[in-house]
Order: sequence, then C-alpha cells, then structure tokens
Amino acid sequence: MASVEPQEELRNDTEEQVDEVEEVEGEEEDDSLSPELLIKHPLQNKWALWFFKNDRTKEWTANLKLVTAFDTVEDFWGLYNHVQKASKLPSGCDYSLFKDGVQPMWEDDVNKDGGRWLINLEKNKRSTDLDNFWLETLLCLIGEAFEDFSEDVNGAVINIRNKGDKLSLWTRDSRRQDATMKIGRKLKERLRIPNKLVIGFQAHRDTISKSGSTAKDRYRV
Repeated sequence: MASVEPQEELRNDTEEQVDEVEEVEGEEEDDSLSPELLIKHPLQNKWALWFFKNDRTKEWTANLKLVTAFDTVEDFWGLYNHVQKASKLPSGCDYSLFKDGVQPMWEDDVNKDGGRWLINLEKNKRSTDLDNFWLETLLCLIGEAFEDFSEDVNGAVINIRNKGDKLSLWTRDSRRQDATMKIGRKLKERLRIPNKLVIGFQAHRDTISKSGSTAKDRYRV
C-alpha cells in the first residue's frame, strides 16, 4: 500500500468548521468573543465510538464496549484527541465508529443486508499509513463525504492484527451496486489510494457463509 501524504487541509464543510473551533480554544477566555464562536457545530448524524479488546475467556459481545456518542464537531475532536491512536492499540483490538443506534456487528438489523469495503494494510504500514487512513475515514463519515449516498453508509472499523491491519467501511445494502461503487470510489479518492491498487467489497452474508479463508469480492474499484 502506498504511503499517505500528510493531510494538507480539512476538505469539507465539517472540517472547515474545525479551524474556527481551534482558534477559539487557543485564546484565553474573553467576554468579547462573538457568541457564534462559542456555539458547537452540530453534525448531520449522531455517531458512537466502540472499542473491542479480544479476551478469549469472554463471549465476543462481552468484549465490545461503547465508549461514547457525539453529535458535534467539537465533541468529535475532544474524543479523538483523548483516545489512544489506532496504531498504538495492542493486537486483537478494534475501533468502530457507527451511526448511533447501530452496533458494529453483522447481526445488527441495519448491517445484516450490507457489506464492507475492505482495505488490508501490511504490518509495516502501521506507523506510516494507519492513523492517517483511520482519521480520514472518520472525517468522511461525520462530514457526510459520500453526499447523496451517505445514508447508505453505516460506519467503519479498524482491526489491529499481528498479520496485518484492516480498515473497512460498512454499508447498509450490498444489493445497491451503484451506491456501493460510488462510495468505494470516494473512499479510495479520499484515502489517496493509487488507481493501480484495487480494493474490494464483500457482502456480510458472503463473509458469514464463506467456505474458504476469505469471501469473494462482489465489487472492486
């Protein structure tokens, strides 16, 4: 996987608001500040961050913990800046960011007919690409970067594993080919993945019923 260049700027309306917020946070408290600058900027959706830590003595669901939910730009950055970076998590741990009310599991009613765009990262890319990939994906989610197809997106998961890390973007309905393909192209564009590198989409039902080690891709971009 090619390395990701440092983010030069936040590229959508949600991200542009962040600059404004950070300017306010950097100033000392001042009664003369405009009230507009003290108001939090709402997101279109409420999102929830989940953390998974593999403990083989427990059921899978018992290892999955809800960290918190948020619905403003400021609360997102407050959370992101206070949790451990994905690249620093122990092997076997996951972060998941999903729309509030949707659990990061195949069995959830909102996920069961959907699938995921899957990006495999070599272990040596953890220190260079992983955190950039994850943050950019989070910004795509909360910034509704998929435009008309943002409603088709449920969330994203980052898996930290010894053999290689995985980043996946989960969608609502794997049968919606046009929406799925446009979401995949936008994700690939935002992560600056070279055209020559192909990423695949797998339906959850195919993954559950797979006969080999991996499910076949339904779509590719």
